[in-house]
Amino acid sequence: MKNSELLNAIVQNAIDGIISINGEGIVQSINPSGCKLFGYLPEEVIGNNISILMPMPDSLQHDHYIRRYHVTHKPRIIGIGREVTGLKRDGTTFPMRLGVSEVKYNEEVFYVGFIHDLTQHKEIEERLKDYTLHLEELVEVRTQSLNDTILALEIAKEQISNSLESEKELNQLKSRFISMASHEFRTPLSTIQLSASLIEKYAETAGVAEIAKHVNKVKSSVTGLTAILNNFLQIEKLESGKVEAQLTEFDLKELATEVSEEMQSLAKPNQNIDYQNLTEQSIVKLDKNLIKNCIINLITNAIKYSNEGALIEFRTEITPKKYVISVKDNGIGIPLEDQKYLFGAFFRANNTGNILGTGLGLNIVARYVELMNGNITFESNPNKGTLFTLTFPVA
Repeated sequence: MKNSELLNAIVQNAIDGIISINGEGIVQSINPSGCKLFGYLPEEVIGNNISILMPMPDSLQHDHYIRRYHVTHKPRIIGIGREVTGLKRDGTTFPMRLGVSEVKYNEEVFYVGFIHDLTQHKEIEERLKDYTLHLEELVEVRTQSLNDTILALEIAKEQISNSLESEKELNQLKSRFISMASHEFRTPLSTIQLSASLIEKYAETAGVAEIAKHVNKVKSSVTGLTAILNNFLQIEKLESGKVEAQLTEFDLKELATEVSEEMQSLAKPNQNIDYQNLTEQSIVKLDKNLIKNCIINLITNAIKYSNEGALIEFRTEITPKKYVISVKDNGIGIPLEDQKYLFGAFFRANNTGNILGTGLGLNIVARYVELMNGNITFESNPNKGTLFTLTFPVA
């Protein structure tokens, strides 16, 4: 294949537009990609001034630019490249990157323009800017919610302080709360702040993969903060007497099946939630919302404190005298010396390590169970798992 044939094949199959003009700005050639970009047929462009592909005022200034370059040889685009706006045949415009090279052939000077469509790139940039703005607004809302919750906690803390038996217990409670709040709030908020900053950075270069990673971090952190705030709000409502049990009849098996399916999607890899109703009867008279929250909390703990691949056993049983709900895991268990404090507010066992938690979940469950005249018991051995059992008398 001759060099000229190879060069022509490259130009005709290039994904970017390639247009050549002479020293007077008259189009000499345009490849298929260039025709597609501007919406013209080749014969509609070749022989015309290149300014037909430019919006105002660029179209008026182009010939003056070429004449000035011939005199001064000081380029504004030639050999440099820049972002400009192109004009399509239908009158619409689009952003593009234009690189121009000067070519001397047979003692004549020609200019070859290489055109890359930036429409999709600009759309991505705009979406990223909008998403960054949305994230900033979300962080601001969550921060305000956090401040409101902390204020509510201060009020609740004063109420709790009056009922504590000794100054020692009060100091222990304060220490646990400060330690927990410092870790649980600071870490997610730092992640949100860092990821939001990185999103803004990657938005400038359209680093889509990196942005997606940090967006997921932001979402995960915000979800964690929301769960923490919900626990704090429930404690405040319980302390102020705003939570009352509303007993209604419902199908416990149906509710338990629904919850176990929802929680399975949140389980660690290869963890399995095995739900069984041990009796044919499934209708109970309890507070459906409180029961659902109790089950979700217990299964969440089972997932959190068990390894990947662990089995979580979830059982319900209805007898003529009682309703029984149990959740058994094969996780880290509860140290014997910590078991007597298990249902206390803000308490976390010594073996939880870096596993995130507020120490409020089981306290909330115990108080919900009490509102329905039930009781909660547990059996646990370190590294062998824990069984929680909720028992309610038949009304």
